[in-house]
Amino acid sequence: MNAVAFFHAWRFTHFINATGTHTDNPEQLTALQKAAVLVTGIKNPKPVNSTEPQFPFVTVHLPSPNGTLEAWYGPVPHPRGTVALFHGYTSSKSKLLTEAAYFRRLGYSVLLTDFAGNGGSSGNVCTVGHHEAADVVAVTRWLGRRPGPVIIYANSMGAVATLRAEAELGAKPAANILECPYGSMLETAQSRFRSMQVPTFPMANLLVFWGGVQNNFWPFDLDATRYAARVQTPTLLFWGAADPRVTRAETDAIFTSLAGPKQRQDFPGSGHEPYWWKHRQLWESRIAGFLESPVG
Repeated sequence: MNAVAFFHAWRFTHFINATGTHTDNPEQLTALQKAAVLVTGIKNPKPVNSTEPQFPFVTVHLPSPNGTLEAWYGPVPHPRGTVALFHGYTSSKSKLLTEAAYFRRLGYSVLLTDFAGNGGSSGNVCTVGHHEAADVVAVTRWLGRRPGPVIIYANSMGAVATLRAEAELGAKPAANILECPYGSMLETAQSRFRSMQVPTFPMANLLVFWGGVQNNFWPFDLDATRYAARVQTPTLLFWGAADPRVTRAETDAIFTSLAGPKQRQDFPGSGHEPYWWKHRQLWESRIAGFLESPVG
């Protein structure tokens, strides 16, 4: 069991330099496909950027403890500030271009960054939010040398990395807009096992343990709820009411724990996906209202 868990943990946290697509999400797999994944592990090619911004931008490279980060900087004239956008697991900055374009329409410059190991950034390791927190710090420090407040917009893994960056590493943005952060690394592993219709114990625990050992951190401390209790930043929390991977209980716990001013919006019928797909008007209006008065 340990050998199997070690193998799967490596596949989850290390991208391979190969063409092709990532294994579908568990809820999209047939029973036969799920059985194959349990034997072979997931197919995990390094995410790539599928398109470039349609708005004017420059590519910048930022140093991080995890390596060199590739980012797209899209300034606007007389900005109200800058929104730093961070993607989720097995994703890249090009997946956030619609969101970035909306923030530009609101008068904000934007910086979209590939986490280390993803897209155009160096490396091939992903720790599902732990090491990525240092990338968030690197970005906010770079933006801190520019005029105007820094707003963070992050989803899933990026949202967890943001909470850790603020709770433990000293990042101090003016406001957060966080989409569907998971409660803890153990909880997100358990969710995937449930989606595969496999008992969560002990394999989820072993998977998390070996993922931490392989990447030099204690994974059971990767806990967004605990981080939230130390975050004073005004925060708008989004969650999809049909999310198969992040539960209402996890979201409730994170929201309750947030120590600073906070707002929340649930999106009926939305899963672990961009909320503007099904609720564009609501998504836009909540963001615009929050940025007008982030302390709510």
